[in-house]
Amino acid sequence: MATKVVMEALSPTMEEGRLVKWLKNEGDAVKSGDILAEVETDKAVMELVARGDGVVRKRLANEGDASPVGTLLAIIAAPDEDIDSIVAEAGAAATAAPGAPGEPQGEASTPPPGGGETAPARSAAAVAPVALPAPPMPPRGAGAPRPQAPGQPAQPAPPPPQTGANGRQRSSPLARRLASDRGIELALVRGSGPGGRIVKRDIETAVAAAAARPKTAAAPPVKRLISREGDYQDIPLTQIRKMIARRLAESLGPVPTFYLTAEFDMGRASEMRAAFKEIGDDFKVSYNDIVLKAVANALADHPEVNAHWMGDRIRHFNRVHVAMAVAVEEGLITPVIFDADRKTLSDISREARQLADLARQRKLTPEQYTGATFSVSNLGMLDIVEFTAIINPPEAAILAVGGVEAKPVVVDGNVVVRERMRVTMSCDHRVVDGATGARFLQALRRLIENPLLLVL
Repeated sequence: MATKVVMEALSPTMEEGRLVKWLKNEGDAVKSGDILAEVETDKAVMELVARGDGVVRKRLANEGDASPVGTLLAIIAAPDEDIDSIVAEAGAAATAAPGAPGEPQGEASTPPPGGGETAPARSAAAVAPVALPAPPMPPRGAGAPRPQAPGQPAQPAPPPPQTGANGRQRSSPLARRLASDRGIELALVRGSGPGGRIVKRDIETAVAAAAARPKTAAAPPVKRLISREGDYQDIPLTQIRKMIARRLAESLGPVPTFYLTAEFDMGRASEMRAAFKEIGDDFKVSYNDIVLKAVANALADHPEVNAHWMGDRIRHFNRVHVAMAVAVEEGLITPVIFDADRKTLSDISREARQLADLARQRKLTPEQYTGATFSVSNLGMLDIVEFTAIINPPEAAILAVGGVEAKPVVVDGNVVVRERMRVTMSCDHRVVDGATGARFLQALRRLIENPLLLVL
């Protein structure tokens, strides 16, 4: 039975992917679980793996091509199997106008009978767990759903397995514990229990497959050099840049935004950083670490800011998941520190560095960059004193952090030089009123200007 290799929906917001590199050529024999290609999503470079055994009979996409989710990329079949009808079907789908009346959309992604569907593509970081010294990431609560892009195509798959009340795939407690210990993403495991329930043997199979799979480094982002020849140069949009453009348009147009700016005294924070540095490199913290921890603690006391706009309701979160903006080669990504208010300052410092490294290597898994309840964007390290950031819907606010600079200020009637830092909070007025935002910044000021409160 032929296996269709299709472009999978690898993140909650992915609508198309770019084929970075084929790892199997036509005529190569493959087994279920072999890595076929590397695909660039809107957030990371992921691995496309095979679920069927056979030979790569036909590749229908070239390296560098961007294809919508559900597009047929290749066919795996027996050497003597007739695949002409599948190739013809793919050609007809490619020439048909999208959305034309009477044309079935995404037909190439329909899994063949008998289980000949492709396996979900997966991130290298998800298949081969990254050894992180930080504590395991806590499970996401029911109050932190992944944002779903309107009109996102459904991931081609067999009939969906049974899910629990929170919409997640069902799994046994033992399977969940084993998956957490081994770094296996449950969403990428096919359950063999009743109704598709994930059980212990499914996790053991996934671990064995990961151990047997050859490790490949994630492909680096394509370096786009600006040419000085001619009057201009058109640069094709990458997947991450397309997503940034769409998300920004979703935010600035419909979201009624207002801005609150405050300036904090950073003298004590600077002294605390210096004291930590003297203890040793293992205890070093940055101003950004201090801000992230202070934001998390302030959000825990102000759930009216730790909120999402849900269209017909406002959702206040009891858990604090802080996203931090990280600049990457082709744009911006926001990995999330989950339950940040429950973590120590040193834990946040260590986890923030690890997430930033994974982001720059394009190795973040979807679970590491979705589910935020609030975001922080810091350009202080680039000598930016003050700026405004754009809210990432459905979040209700985002904090823009400028650099720490020495400036003259009046203290007790005297002009003195003090280290100061400006922050600007962009607020969705549908959720956060002016006084609400101001009270949050007052709480944040108290924590940042008295940083010992962050280590008690």
